[in-house]
Amino acid sequence: MPRYRQLKELIIRRISSGELRPSDRVPSENELVGATGVSRMTANRALRELTDEGYVERVAGVGTFVADFKAASHVLAVRNIADEIALRGHRHTATVLCREEIPADAKISTALEARPDTALLHVQLVHFESGIPIQLEDRYVLPDFAPRLLEQDFSATTPSAYLSAIAPLQEAEHVVRATMPDDQARKNLDMQCGEPCLVVTRRTWARGRPVTFAKLCHPASRFELSGHYAPPGAALAME
Repeated sequence: MPRYRQLKELIIRRISSGELRPSDRVPSENELVGATGVSRMTANRALRELTDEGYVERVAGVGTFVADFKAASHVLAVRNIADEIALRGHRHTATVLCREEIPADAKISTALEARPDTALLHVQLVHFESGIPIQLEDRYVLPDFAPRLLEQDFSATTPSAYLSAIAPLQEAEHVVRATMPDDQARKNLDMQCGEPCLVVTRRTWARGRPVTFAKLCHPASRFELSGHYAPPGAALAME
């Protein structure tokens, strides 16, 4: 691995581990040269690429600081989180917390238009963006839609990508709210005490019926939803 990439990985690990927090000062080019023995050109390239990728912010005459990292999703669209992360030039990884078959509670059975206590496939995993946890996915799926769901390697593909490959998405419903996480969610997402979550509840349809229900929990300090809407005729008016 080239020296500038080694230096980048070193700084990213310090950010991911929490050793360097948002707004903390990052060692300068001269300090990196003195501490690691790399050339000034190598240190400059590492910091420049970290800036371009959104990990740090460079303030002229002041220094380089850890950026206030915020992942972003489109509020109006359903996208594979791994694809969103790749578009930002970052690396997606995931840790599977559970995979099981469980009876549906009243809320989920109603959402999926299923009988109470219908057996559902349940997966829960944490998604990471370059080592930083940004989403806790809690997903329920009708077994007859994806009978082999629990056999999949979700470190290689996301549930969203796998389900989309089975049948194209026809319709989706998003409900967004802010809430305080429970202790387990806070631990899984490496959140500070008192920090709220942004929760997206998503229901998706395929083959003419609702087939999945997911609760997607994000640390509010690291995530935002954005969208752009143009009403009919707006595109022509702008030309």
